[in-house]
Amino acid sequence: MGTRSDGRTSNHLRPLTCSRGLLHRADGSARWSHDNTIVVAAVYGPKAVSGRRENAERAILEVTWKPKSGIAANAEKESELILRRSLEYIMIASLHPNTAISVIIQVINDDGAVVPCALNAACAALVDAGIPLRNLLAAISCGVTKTGDILLDPTKREEQQLSAHVCFVFPCRPTLATPGTLKSIDGEPLEHAIITSLTKGAMSVDDYLNCLERGRAASYKITEFARTSLERAQRIVETTS
Repeated sequence: MGTRSDGRTSNHLRPLTCSRGLLHRADGSARWSHDNTIVVAAVYGPKAVSGRRENAERAILEVTWKPKSGIAANAEKESELILRRSLEYIMIASLHPNTAISVIIQVINDDGAVVPCALNAACAALVDAGIPLRNLLAAISCGVTKTGDILLDPTKREEQQLSAHVCFVFPCRPTLATPGTLKSIDGEPLEHAIITSLTKGAMSVDDYLNCLERGRAASYKITEFARTSLERAQRIVETTS
């Protein structure tokens, strides 16, 4: 496949941006974008809970997905479940028993790959809130066209023309060592591990493995971007304090 409509080749990510601390009433927040796909994530907590929601061993995580317009439907509920399970994997929830942590996802604009964008935003917001994490994560979408081409980070228009696409969530090594940091997942070295893989549509095993290879390579770029963004924000805080 040659150049895509936005000028990218099939292996190129869209431009990434990330900013933190935008919402003063939240304990943590982040705005993440893959070009025209934009999501804001807010984190509240840990806050004490009681009754049925109480868990004496760990914090519970609640995720709410707010679409750009209208009310949440089945697709949004599915996205909430994907985010909750992925984020629970990286959180050290045992440090805050009998509490709840709420993550609110607000979609500002959906121009494709909105779930990976939301996952990246949520991870940055958790960092901004100071929630203990075993590792960071990097999420990316990859799709297969009807002619067999593999497209990384598809736009909304491209998604509509794909025969199948898959959302990958990869664990990333943190910049600093923290207690409980994962060095492997289910016996696999961290660099080979996958937290989440969600496929929509039908693709061959070879196409899936090609998507996995390209998605993993892209996750390193997303991780490096996230770390650079977080370190830049930390330097700003240290300079102004």
